[in-house]
Amino acid sequence: MRHQKKNIKLGRERGSRIALLRSLTESFILHEAITTTKAKAKALKSIVEPLITKAKRKQVSDMTAIVGFLYTKKAITKLVKEIAPRYTERRGGYTRVTKLGNRFNDSADMVRIEFV
Repeated sequence: MRHQKKNIKLGRERGSRIALLRSLTESFILHEAITTTKAKAKALKSIVEPLITKAKRKQVSDMTAIVGFLYTKKAITKLVKEIAPRYTERRGGYTRVTKLGNRFNDSADMVRIEFV
């Protein structure tokens, strides 16, 4: 049974969905704020917040998971050395999602996701 097994599929197959989320995570970490659709932002939030928690702990297994998920070394070092130390006292809720309105061509809900 699928009780409480929530998975945001974004209308994609597994491989392309994971690639999309990895690239969104990468650009979010590098730019610290991006504009995207509401569904993608919700999926991104569920990935970025555990990554920040792992970067705060700095255990070997956590660092292996971070290196395995992010693409570039630049994003990894920025996450571990700049972003994670900001939130040492904070227990969660590292991101903020702000509604921007609807996109013109397909009327999708657009949001801006950024670090708090």
